[in-house]
Amino acid sequence: MTENQTNRVLIVTSDTGGGHSSAAAAIADGLHQSLNHGCLVKIARAIEESHFFARKLADLYNYLLRHHQDLVKYYYRAIEHLRPYESSLVYRLTGRYIRQLFEKFCPQILVSVHPMTQHFFARSLRELGLLDRIPMVTVVTDPCYGFWQGWACEEVSLYLVGTEEARQQLIDYGVPAEKIRISGIPIHSRFRPTDEDGRVEVRRELGLDPEKFTIFINAGWIGGGNIPQIYEELVREGKDLKETQAIFLAGRNERLQRQISRLARQSPFPTRVVGYTNGMEKLMSAADVMISKLGGLTTFEALASRLPIIADTVTPPMPQEARTANLISQNKAGLLLRNVRDIVPLVRRLTNETGELEHMRNATMRLAIPDATQRIVTELLRKIEERVSTGATVTKNSDELQPVPTTH
Repeated sequence: MTENQTNRVLIVTSDTGGGHSSAAAAIADGLHQSLNHGCLVKIARAIEESHFFARKLADLYNYLLRHHQDLVKYYYRAIEHLRPYESSLVYRLTGRYIRQLFEKFCPQILVSVHPMTQHFFARSLRELGLLDRIPMVTVVTDPCYGFWQGWACEEVSLYLVGTEEARQQLIDYGVPAEKIRISGIPIHSRFRPTDEDGRVEVRRELGLDPEKFTIFINAGWIGGGNIPQIYEELVREGKDLKETQAIFLAGRNERLQRQISRLARQSPFPTRVVGYTNGMEKLMSAADVMISKLGGLTTFEALASRLPIIADTVTPPMPQEARTANLISQNKAGLLLRNVRDIVPLVRRLTNETGELEHMRNATMRLAIPDATQRIVTELLRKIEERVSTGATVTKNSDELQPVPTTH
């Protein structure tokens, strides 16, 4: 590869939950750090951008996550049964968008971080005669066994997964083992361990008491699920938690942010309520423990930050998230919350038994793979090198390409 050659990478994702887009941004940032200005990346939110019907399916998923978490399992089962990502009708609706992406950005490599997109992109590549010229790489953002069957796609040339469990699930779906490599889950380089002095400093920046035990209550990107009810229980029954403080992340749910701000006025402990933020790593750095639903990216961001987790399993999670909960629990990196009424005793226990909390912090180190994003970037660059060495070329219009984004 010549010194002035610019690499062009198309990353395909969707804002169904926040994890997929966080993974896309982390990979883009990793490429930027590795190649400085020698890489141009386009992140395409393909489901939302491709067609009105596809966008409505994504909206439905996010609505259920926010308001009816107990119904998400039925959405999951419907997708697994109907497999809309293999539908010729849906492909006809979205195919024009995909072809326009290829024509406009002319990537050297296609990276999928979402299970519902890659089948249609593979079909377009095949129809355009580009399968042998633009390799497809899938980065699986679900870390454990039991994930969506849509991740398995015959035309993908390389799979990068987070764990041995994820590797085995792909094999059981029929993916050849030689196509799969374990790299870890891609997280942004900003997520890193913080010592006590660092936590104190970040708390000051956030306007918090630098000395108080701090609970990060994470309602996620979508802002909802069981987390509001868990906070209500903390407020209602937390009279003996006066020596603690909380950060409540409401995500993109402005209504929830207003609701929690009103409730926080009645709280026996101070609560800082925030909406959507690009500074998730600061919230994690400030906290002693996080209460959260176990999305794959959120979990591994917390592990990289050495932040113990109280995992919301009040609503039985989807299969891959149930395995993630077991991973956290069995390795003593967190606790499982199965009933809302148990939250106050769990927090009280952690504030009183600092040895248990420190043990959980140490356990997070055994599960985290801090250089996962760099491993992924190395694999992508190797794929690009292989493509160049075969002499594959695609005419490009470099004016249409956008620089690598450096933030979420």
